[in-house]
Amino acid sequence: MGSGFSLFQNDSSSSSSCYGNRDLLNPGLGDLPESCVASILENLDPVEICRFSKLNRAFRGASWADFVWESKLPPDYRLILEKILGGFPEKLRKRDIYTFLSRVNSFDQGTKKAWVDKRTSDLCLCISAKGLSITGIDDRRYWSHIPTDESRFSSVAYVQQIWWFEVDGEIDFPFPAGTYSVFFRLQLGKPDKRFGWKVCNTEQVHGWDIKPVRFQLWTEDGQHSSSQCMLTETGNWSHYHAGDFVVGKSKSSSTKIKFSMTQIDCTHTKGGLCLDSVVVYPSSCKDRLRRI
Repeated sequence: MGSGFSLFQNDSSSSSSCYGNRDLLNPGLGDLPESCVASILENLDPVEICRFSKLNRAFRGASWADFVWESKLPPDYRLILEKILGGFPEKLRKRDIYTFLSRVNSFDQGTKKAWVDKRTSDLCLCISAKGLSITGIDDRRYWSHIPTDESRFSSVAYVQQIWWFEVDGEIDFPFPAGTYSVFFRLQLGKPDKRFGWKVCNTEQVHGWDIKPVRFQLWTEDGQHSSSQCMLTETGNWSHYHAGDFVVGKSKSSSTKIKFSMTQIDCTHTKGGLCLDSVVVYPSSCKDRLRRI
C-alpha cells in the first residue's frame, strides 16, 4: 500500500482534481472518497489510524470522522470524563476525546491518574500512596514521603520501621465492562542517587521474610479475593497481585472497590519498604505492567 498504488495502467490524458494534477485513468489512494477511507480506518487500532492519516489528505480527513473514534472509546467515556474533569465538555469531536483519555490524566487532587490504553482502548487507573489510608503515616518516626522520579506521582511512601503495617484504599469509578486486576507497586529498599546514578539502599530492609503479607480485594457486589506472600525481592519495583474483579456489561454506573495490604503480626518489626501506588489494570494487559 502506498502512493504508487493504481487500479489501471494506461497512459492517457491527465486532468486536474481537488488533490492536484492526476491522471484520471491512474487513480491513487488520494482519489478514494473520505467515507470509504473512514470505513477502512474504523477497523484499525488508534495507533495505526494515526499512522495512516499521514498518507495523504483523504486519509487525514477521514481520520477525524466521529464514527471512526466512537468504536475506540470506552462505552462509558462520558462518565469517565465527568469523573476526571467534574463535567462533560461540549462540542468536542470524538478524536479529541480519545486523545485526551489516552493521556495520563490526574484527578482527585492529583492522588489518582487514569488513562486509556492506546492499543486496546482499555481503562487503566493508578492511586498514589497519598491517596491511600496508611496506619501511622503522620508519625515521622515510622513513615516519610520521599521524592523520586521512579513514580508517576513523583513521590513514594517509605516505612523505616514499624510493628503494625496496614494500608487500605478504595475507589468508586465508572469502569467499563471487563475483568480487572489490582496490584500494589512496592519496592524493598529506599530509592536514592549516587554520583547521578539511581541506586537502592537496602540497609533498613527487614522483617518481610518472617511472616507473609496479606493482600485483599472487595467489591460492592460481593466479590472478594485474598492472597498471602513473602516479600523477598530487594532493589526492584514489583507488582503484588491483590485480586481480580469483574464489571458486568449490564452495569451502567460506578463500581466501588476496596483493597488492603496488611502485616499485623506484632512479634517482630519490619521496615525498609517503599509503597508507590495501587494499580487497577485490565487483566488481559497484565504483561504491560512493567511500563507503569
